Formats: sequence, C-alpha cells, structure tokens
Amino acid sequence: MSSRNEFHGWLLDIYPDPAQGVILWLLDEDGIRRHRLHQAFPTAFYVHSDNGSLRALWRYLKSLSLPIQLSRVEQQDLFREQPLPVLKVLTKTPSAQEQLFHHLKTSFPDLTYYNADIPLAIRYAAQTHVFPLARCWVLATDEGEVEALETLDSPWMIDTPPVPLRVMVLAPDCNPDHREPVELKVHLEGKHYRFPFKEERGLLIKLRALLRRYDPDLLLTVWGDNWLITKLHQLMEKHQITLPLSREQGRGVERREERFYHSYGGVIYRGPQARLFGRIHISTENTVMYHDYGLEGVFEMARVTGLRIQTAARVSPGTGISSMQILTALRQGVLVPWHKQQVERLKTAYSLLQADRGGMVYQPTIGLHSQVAEIDFISMYPSIMEHFNISPETVGKSGANGTFVPELEMTIDQDHRGLVPDTLQPLLEKRIKLKQALAGMNPKDIRYLPYQAQSSAHKWLLVTCFGYLGYKNARFGRIEAHEAVTAYGREALLRAKEAAEDLGYRVLHMYVDGLWVQKEGASKVADFQPLLEEILNRTGLPTSLDGVYRWIAFLSSRPDPRVPVANRYFGLFQNGTWKVRGIEMRRDDTSRWVKNIQLEMLNLLANAPDAGKLVEQLPRIHSLLQTRLAALREQKVSLEELLISQKLSRTLGEYKVLSSAARAAAQLEEIGKHLIPGQRVLFLYTRGKPGVYAWDLPERPDPGVIDTDRYAELLCRAAFTILQPLGIEEQTLRWWMFTNAGYGAPPGFLPDSCSQEIPLLGDFFLPTPPLGLSNPLI
Repeated sequence: MSSRNEFHGWLLDIYPDPAQGVILWLLDEDGIRRHRLHQAFPTAFYVHSDNGSLRALWRYLKSLSLPIQLSRVEQQDLFREQPLPVLKVLTKTPSAQEQLFHHLKTSFPDLTYYNADIPLAIRYAAQTHVFPLARCWVLATDEGEVEALETLDSPWMIDTPPVPLRVMVLAPDCNPDHREPVELKVHLEGKHYRFPFKEERGLLIKLRALLRRYDPDLLLTVWGDNWLITKLHQLMEKHQITLPLSREQGRGVERREERFYHSYGGVIYRGPQARLFGRIHISTENTVMYHDYGLEGVFEMARVTGLRIQTAARVSPGTGISSMQILTALRQGVLVPWHKQQVERLKTAYSLLQADRGGMVYQPTIGLHSQVAEIDFISMYPSIMEHFNISPETVGKSGANGTFVPELEMTIDQDHRGLVPDTLQPLLEKRIKLKQALAGMNPKDIRYLPYQAQSSAHKWLLVTCFGYLGYKNARFGRIEAHEAVTAYGREALLRAKEAAEDLGYRVLHMYVDGLWVQKEGASKVADFQPLLEEILNRTGLPTSLDGVYRWIAFLSSRPDPRVPVANRYFGLFQNGTWKVRGIEMRRDDTSRWVKNIQLEMLNLLANAPDAGKLVEQLPRIHSLLQTRLAALREQKVSLEELLISQKLSRTLGEYKVLSSAARAAAQLEEIGKHLIPGQRVLFLYTRGKPGVYAWDLPERPDPGVIDTDRYAELLCRAAFTILQPLGIEEQTLRWWMFTNAGYGAPPGFLPDSCSQEIPLLGDFFLPTPPLGLSNPLI
C-alpha cells in the first residue's frame, strides 16, 4: 500500500496527459523541491439538437467503442428561460475529450456544442478553485497521484506570500531580425554567462548543464518565441544533444504558428509561440502588455483568469475577460457555447440611431487653460455593468424590479444577477483596494511596484470587458447590452456636467468617462471635492480626481484650426507630471528623435511658473530646435534614433499604392524575410527612390542618404503641436526653425517673404519675422 505525502506549495503549471488525466507541477513552500503530480480528471461536453439528430449521434458514438459515458441531461443555457435538454458526453481524460470533439465537429458540423473547447486550466479552476500560483495544501501518494488538493488563498487577495521562483534569462546579444546574433547571454541567480553561437556544441553542453544544475521554474527569453527556441532546436538536431527545456520528460516544446486578424478596423499580429511543460516560458517581445506591467502583471492575469501562466502572457486582455466569464459560467452551472448564437434584434432605423451612439464626446474649448481639474469615473463602463446589472441575458427582459431605459426602448432585469456583473464585481473591488492602498503608499515601499502592476493588469481587463459585450465572436456577447452601457454612460456624463454647472464650474471638455472643469478661485484638490460628492449623488457611480493641471492645452485639427479634436491635448499637473494624448510622442510611428525633442520642449515649458509665463520659454525652445536640426544636418544623430516603425495593414500584393512601410517590407521580401499583416517594419526615410531603407536589411545605409528634409518636416509638425496654443503660427515657426539655422530651408517650407537671416538677440527676444508673420512677444 502506498504511503501518503502531505505538503504545501504553489501551482506552477497544469496540462493534460493522455494516460494520467492532468499533470500538475507544484513548487514546495520551502522553495527547494518541485513536485510532479497527476490526477484523474473526467471531462464532459454537451450537444444539443433535435431528438432525431441526437439519437443519430448517440448511435454513432456507441459504434466507436470508446471508453465514454453518454446520458441525457438538462443544463442551463444563459439565454433560455428553461433548462435545455442535451446529450452529455463524458470522457476519462481531457485529452480524450479534445480529440473526440475535434472529430465530431467535422463529422456533425450542424449540431450545437457546449463546454467543448474550454482550456483545461479553466476547467480545473472552476471545479477545484485552484488557480495558477495558488498556494495549496496537497495530499498525494508516493507515486505522485493526488488524493486531495485545496487552495489556501484567493485570486482576490492583494497580499499573498511571494512565490520563490527560480528565473533564468536567455537573450541573444542583438535583435535577430536586424543581424545574426553572435552570443547567447544567460543570467540567473546573480551570475552572468556568455556563450558564442559559433561554438555550437559547447553552447548546448554548457546550457544543458545550467538547466540541470539550477532547474529554473521560469525561462524569461528575449526573442524566444520568434527566434531563440527555434535556433536552439536547430542546434540540438544538428548535434544530437537534447536540452531539457521542458521539465516533463518526453515532452518537447508546444508550438503555435504566427497569425493575424482584424479588430476594430486594425490588423493585430500575434507571433509564433513556444510553450513548455512543467516549466514556464515567457518571451518578452511576444508578451501582450509586458512593457506595461511586467512579470507581476502576467502573474496577476493568470491568477484572475485561471489561464496557464504561459497562455495568460500571450493572449489579449479580451481573451482574459472572456476566460473569466467562462470560469463564472462553469461555477454557476451555465453552458458555455462553442460559438456565439445570439444575433442582434431587429430595430427600426430610428431606434438604431438612438441606441447605437457610443460614448458621449463634448468638443473641447480650444486653447490654453489654467487651473483645470480632470475628473474621471472610476472604471466607468465596468462600474455601470456591475451597478445596473447589465449582462447579455438581462437586457430586454422584464422582471418585477426591471429598469426601463427609454432611449433603448428596453428593460433591464434586476431580479436575477447577471453573469457579467458577477464576473466583474470581485475584479472591480480588488482594483479599488489596490488604488486606495497605492494612494497613500510610499513609492519606495516593497509592495508599490507589484501593486501597480496588478492594478495595470486589471485596468486592461476592465477596458476590454465593455468591448466584448458587443464583439461579434464573444460567447456571452449581445449588442443590446453594449448599447445599454453606453446609454447609461452618456446619461451619467450629462448628469455630471449638470452637477458641475449647478455648482458654478465651467466645463471645458467631456470625453466618454471624464470631464475637465474650471472655476475661479479653485486650484486645490479640496476645492473640487464637493463636485465629486455631488456627481456620486446624482449618478450612483464613483469618481476620482485625476489631478489639477497647472495648465492644459486642448488642440485643434491640423487642416482646420477652428475644429477641436476630442482626444488631443497635453497638460502639466501641479505635481510636475505631464499628461499627453494624441500628439506625436504618443504615436508608435514617430521616430525616437522627434519624440525626445517634443519631450524636451515640454520640459522647457514646465519651467514656467504659470501659463502666463510660457512665452518666456520660446527663445530656449527656438535655440533647442535649431541645435537639433543642425545636429541632423551634420549627421550627428544616430540612425537608431531616426527609425520609423509602421504596421503593415495588408499583404504586399493587396496594396494598390505601396506605402512607406510596404516599400520597406518589399525590400525585405527580396532577401527572403517575409512579413505578414499586423507586423511592424522598421525603416529610415532616404533621398530618391524608393524613399525608404528597411532597417533589417543586412547592410547599414550610408548616413548621407538620409532624407533630412523629411525628418525636419516631421520635427516641424511636432513642434507646431506644442507651440500652437501659445499663439505661434505655422509659417512663423518654419521661419524660426529654418531661416536662422545657418542653412536654407527645404523647398516649400517657407513663404516667399521668408528669406532674411536675423540672429537670436538674447534670452528673451526672438528674431522678428517678416511682415505678416506673428511674434507673440511683440
């Protein structure tokens, strides 16, 4: 008889096994031992159709002589009043369930399948409440079979013991898309190693020794998914040396191909994936939002969604919120459809116009404004869903406590808690706790950065949960619920505006979930507290003061200075921090050189004590622009700083006129580097045809071919964005930038009258422009 082992530890990884059901890897709480366990895990899916079709399926499954159990049961479909009669198909293992479903969806494509393609980690979390990195109590046999397993914490706790993960970092010494790496850099436990790629056999032997000696829990790689893991496999096959990348013996690397898809009018690229078994692999360049929340954010995504850590790192926040909804449905005994089945209800043209209006946007008052407060609803749309019980199954249903929305001509049932509000409630509560803790926490506190990362992960989940209500492929989506949220949002923002005006504030701008207000004599946080309280009273939704601006500039459109742009502004908070939206330094396709100069300009403006003294910084900005342009002309700007990054929106063959990015991609195509839609291409603007030079070509371009005129134009546009609110006209700016820089302006940059050169006269004087061009200091 086998003896039993009892211990506490953290769940590291979970995956199916054809023979043993589920494989679990746990890290002992002493941080030393790793346990491979297995557990039986029978798995069911459900099929619905007419009686004749279900009988045919029953007979077919019986003829296969598989170790499965069939039964007729009733289960709850979210969108039906009464339980649904379905055929339950129970397999012995998750692997068997997956194989059988893939067979049936091809052989019986017209049937309706439920609970058929749910990731194992989510099934396991729903049934056992054990989630990735959960601290568990385990009782297992000497052979590693789990007899009992319980979780000792919750994904909604904000203070949990740190998991003592052993991390190994692997990175080539350069971007492999740029040139062939020379060395592999390895870092672990404070030690650094460099292994030359040309010593192929030696590299494999040394790396294998490190993997066996340190047995890391996490391989953190740079370009691991896109290049490094593939490179290591090529070397292993060549030299017949196996690296224990996965802990599971006999398991190699799970591969997933690159892909792209269209979303909200854009093209999204997802790179190839290399996942391990028993060991976590995270590739930084292929981890969604890694730049925003790092490893701690990845771990938090896994905790709250129930997905494997390696999966949570690579999927979008939309997939994360969808996983949370599936987890809630399974725990409530609600069927999870394989495909979305709900269609939009028929609407008249008028009702469609009334309902489908999106968020409220109030045109801002163009120009420079002092002492402005920004007030934001806290997670507005998720809060509306949770507070007003908006869920796909509650909209359009009348109950004893239904809430009628006249604008939508529908009722929202308040008698039964919706699936979406149930999913969001703990997430909202945890984020509020984290934000409250961060508000009074010293940034040097050891908890500060982890709390920030967790809060950021929650932010992205909450941002996407609203979009998923109306997403065409969302399993629990319905466009009417999406429209109901925006209707409540518009009403809440209008009530907030009325509250502000009733209390004597001037509303300068409103944008979906926030408003910017100004009041004579109001400049401190306390001066705006009565407004926050009044908005809460009138809307029932919590708000927060994002900050009080020393000054803020709302910008106009470039083609027509009379037309404001809702989400294009920059402002300086009283604490000296900036908030910028919609300007060049926030754009992915702006070169680092332009971004840095625009930031330098803002920092010069920050030296002014108030908005009235901003013009005193113009001579310094003038000098800055001339210095940076001179460096560009003298080839003192590195090529890396001039790189432009743009996304391919289609395949090369689909372009009627090749864009700059497409021309660069065509250059790479000629040397065998193929890009697909959604991928970014790096290039430099050059003189002559084709006008660009792809950065990932083997050779570096001659700095002399750089199109400095093009970059000067880009800088001029960025500078005008910052200076326009100060009263500088674009022609004046061009004269200041180019006429006094010691070289002629690019063709077409200046009006005919701008030909004289007048030197900078002093700290507080600018050269006088020709007649007709303005100078705000005169």
